[in-house]
Amino acid sequence: APHVTQLDEVDLTELEAFRRSIGDESRDRGIKLSPLHFVMKAVAIALHEFPDMRSSLAPGGEELWVKDYIHLGIAADTEHGLVVPVVRDVDRKGLFTLAEELADLASRARARRLGPSDMQGAVFTISSLGGIGGTAFTPIVNRPEVGILGLSKLEVRPVWNAGLDPGAEGGAFEPR
Repeated sequence: APHVTQLDEVDLTELEAFRRSIGDESRDRGIKLSPLHFVMKAVAIALHEFPDMRSSLAPGGEELWVKDYIHLGIAADTEHGLVVPVVRDVDRKGLFTLAEELADLASRARARRLGPSDMQGAVFTISSLGGIGGTAFTPIVNRPEVGILGLSKLEVRPVWNAGLDPGAEGGAFEPR
């Protein structure tokens, strides 16, 4: 599979504000919502809009098989190596359910209790180096999938925005 790496940055200020606003409900449910759970939902929406990204090449190479489901592989680093458990029907689940399921899969991955069916059927994978750090990386497509999203560590930093305050001369710094 040919690989292409596209790097970009995203401003998550509003997402983080929303995540904090539902923090009490998260705590009441005993769930920790991370940005990854929101990214999973965003990827599910994008896969609906761009169905070729949830496809695979037929064995003869003449046809593209578009899957009618959205199961996401979520790469998990364990002391025994990298595994990619699959969260099924991400498009049909809410954030709290996704958080519960992903926490269960991660726990079973660390305990080496994932079965083959727990790691099969993904149409797209998300790999996150947030816990490790770094600013960018090139994840490897998990065939027969046609794409993978690599996430790096979130950071807060000032960003120059000349249009932030139209009345200010020369612009302003904005924390992000």
